[in-house]
Amino acid sequence: MAELSESDLLARIFPRLHGGDRSSLLLGPGDDAAIVAAPDGRTVVSIDTQVVDQDFRLEWNNGYRTSGYDVGWKAAAQNLSDINAMGARATSLVVSLTMPPETLVAWVEDFADGLSAGIRGLGAHGCAVAGGDLGRGRELAVSVAILGTLDGHAPVLRSGARPGDTLALAGTVGRAAAGLALLESAVPVHALTQEQRALMDTECRPRPPLESGPLARNAGASALMDISDGLVRDGARMAAASHAVLNLDPAALKELAAPLQSAATLLGEDPMPWVIGGGEDHGLLAAFPADVQLPHGFTAIGSVEAPAATAGTGVTIAGRPADTVGWDHFAD
Repeated sequence: MAELSESDLLARIFPRLHGGDRSSLLLGPGDDAAIVAAPDGRTVVSIDTQVVDQDFRLEWNNGYRTSGYDVGWKAAAQNLSDINAMGARATSLVVSLTMPPETLVAWVEDFADGLSAGIRGLGAHGCAVAGGDLGRGRELAVSVAILGTLDGHAPVLRSGARPGDTLALAGTVGRAAAGLALLESAVPVHALTQEQRALMDTECRPRPPLESGPLARNAGASALMDISDGLVRDGARMAAASHAVLNLDPAALKELAAPLQSAATLLGEDPMPWVIGGGEDHGLLAAFPADVQLPHGFTAIGSVEAPAATAGTGVTIAGRPADTVGWDHFAD
């Protein structure tokens, strides 16, 4: 990459950034700033960052090499999931890519392809890449800021869960955590089964259920939240915001753990910590009033309850406090 100027590199990237339709993009890449239409009068905004050796490794212990395509796809997925969790629809994004000078041009092109493929493959057809920034630095880092629209609807917040609501999940939990354990293991990637490789793929290229946010909103969901840091950790955030307790059903958790058993047996692990602590599947946690029929794609996993007078908000499993597990960006 050191052999190319910024203009040369942008000329290679721009033709690859063709994610969704560009109807909301009044002025795209090439000027000092993009111009995006906001017909709803409100704009939903989120931002997320990936840093090498903090959020991904270029080469994992089991021999898998992270491609630019992987990082681009994941950058799209994790940001699209945040918009989805508001019951909103993504309309555009901008991306900042910081790279060491030894970064291969092919890796950057692959990143652009993965970003565009993630937008298309996850069904965010109305989301366009509006522009971004390239920079030189000591480590590889990707930041994406994303915009969305509520299409005239009220947002669904994490603070709306009420006692008596049904707690439900769209998408999956635990698969990415199992995949991460496989990536960090000493089991060579070529020795994994197809089922185990699929778990690894969930970590590298998550598939948040983008159709489920608007479906939940239209069905009358009282609360929504992206599970990025783990079911218990993020559930505790919903519980705190809603002044409630989220009580998880052990039978439902057991069903979520069943597809992870092959990896757990291979690694000598218990799959349940992956289910309650793994977050990078970017599943969607929702609370629905008890009289609402769960929309397609949602599965009941528990209930919302009022906190006891002697206890605070939080997450319980069959009424017992759950250990606080999950991802913490600032933990050792």
